Amino acid sequence: MKDTIISLLEGALAELKRQDVLPADLAPTIKVDPTKDKAHGDYATNLALMLAKPAGKKPRELAEALVAALPESDAVARVEIAGPGFVNFFAATDAAAQVVRQVLDAGDAFGRSLTGQGRKVQVEFVSANPTGPLHVGHGRGAAIGDCLCRLLEATGHDVTREFYYNDAGAQITNLALSVQARAKGIDPEDEGWPADGYRGGYIIDVANAYLAREAVHADDRHVTAKGDPEDLDAIRDFAVAYLRREQDLDLRAFGVEFDVYFLESSLYRDGKVEATAARLAEQGHTYEQDGATWLRTTDFGDDKDRVMRKSDGDFTYFLPDVAYHLDKWQRGFTTVINEQGADHHSTVTRVRAGLQALEAGIPQGWPDYVLHQMVMVTRSGVEVKLSKRAGSYVTVRDLIDEVGRDATRFFLAARRADSQLTFDIDLARSQSNDNPVYYVQYAHARVCSMLRRAEAAGQPFEAALATDSLGRLEAEQEKALMNRLARYPEVVEHAAATREPQQIAQYLLDLAAEFHSCYNAVKVMVEDDALRNARMALFLAARQVLRNGLDLMGVGAPEEM
Repeated sequence: MKDTIISLLEGALAELKRQDVLPADLAPTIKVDPTKDKAHGDYATNLALMLAKPAGKKPRELAEALVAALPESDAVARVEIAGPGFVNFFAATDAAAQVVRQVLDAGDAFGRSLTGQGRKVQVEFVSANPTGPLHVGHGRGAAIGDCLCRLLEATGHDVTREFYYNDAGAQITNLALSVQARAKGIDPEDEGWPADGYRGGYIIDVANAYLAREAVHADDRHVTAKGDPEDLDAIRDFAVAYLRREQDLDLRAFGVEFDVYFLESSLYRDGKVEATAARLAEQGHTYEQDGATWLRTTDFGDDKDRVMRKSDGDFTYFLPDVAYHLDKWQRGFTTVINEQGADHHSTVTRVRAGLQALEAGIPQGWPDYVLHQMVMVTRSGVEVKLSKRAGSYVTVRDLIDEVGRDATRFFLAARRADSQLTFDIDLARSQSNDNPVYYVQYAHARVCSMLRRAEAAGQPFEAALATDSLGRLEAEQEKALMNRLARYPEVVEHAAATREPQQIAQYLLDLAAEFHSCYNAVKVMVEDDALRNARMALFLAARQVLRNGLDLMGVGAPEEM
């Protein structure tokens, strides 16, 4: 309907140009939006207000000219001018009902498009250090990142999901030393405990498994423990593999999978960090100071220059980040999106500056970033801080065990990434309309229940009769629901383009609200066969779009609640 109105306005503009009411070279962007108050129609445009000045007319006068120049259309019941010059469109019932046919015909494909034209996109998300269980912040990144991938795929992109393992550096050494200490019977309170050791109970599990010479099978490695508490290298290899397997299991329970697992250690093993350092030096963007090697990132928008190699000869974490992203570019990913925690905010400018300093043809502002804020978990209004397993934070598995995968995913992805999130365990567990995921899933289940009752009453859905009778859907709540259904493809496209999966969650809540309002206002199981089937078709279309949207969030669509 929105596209139809835009087309009609384009026709009116062409006519007004022909009449010399508007300049011939005028090429405005026509904006048509759904109205908030249905008394003002279904859609409205402020085009007359935008063009009044170039036309040399008062906005309302130009609005009258626009309406007079609109081509005839059966899709529009009437057009009204409101306020200083807004033009409101009231959709004809038959035209509004076309969306029901479109949804039922397209099924799972409704809302999907080919706007991405098969372009390659790499989305890196989670990328947790393999030093412990995934915490709730990783969970938020997993939910947002996976929803974003689903959105991009739904809009025709060729998506690669990537997990970057920081399996090199001081944190891995601290992990190995912690496991070694536990293997030797040393507790965190003992004098011999490593200064920066990990204290969670999971370290005991790793140490016991190592001493028992267990075999670990992670996604890309198989390690059998040696059992020797003095062999720190063997402990390191086993601990990393063990915790990677644990993270894999957590992600699988969360319904998240990856196409590529990229190891930081491979950048060193394959000489890519050294090669990146050499290329930066060749481009003349490095200098020596205080025994360290610096990169002039200030030449590329950074607030200060960055150390590449410390005075002890070790690289800073900044350089492997640049080498890693150069590798992404060389793999052909012209669009890369990094979904990370807000604590990575300072890395955005420096990584982009480092990439520009390479002079490798990488565009400014590449890659894209989606940064999420922290999550606070509460129960009974009190913050939950500890996990029995992790010892110092709430894990993703804790939440899944408490409230289920669906609620965990929905809650973590339903807010803007750049807003802080309070995860209320009590709300997520409740079976009430206050629980957003329950509210949406219940709408889907209500339609399924309606179908079962119709079958039991000997009045099953008749598609052909319903299709011929959609013009009978004249109630205000029915039109509101149809208009909401019609917006779904646009919401999907916009959410993908803006990298904002929470738009899908908000749409689903709005759709569920329109559905429940309509379901409560109109009676479905009426004696009139045509009207009954038309209403069943409308609710089946709502069920389909609810399912499609929930799928984009990785959330189930139950048939019973």
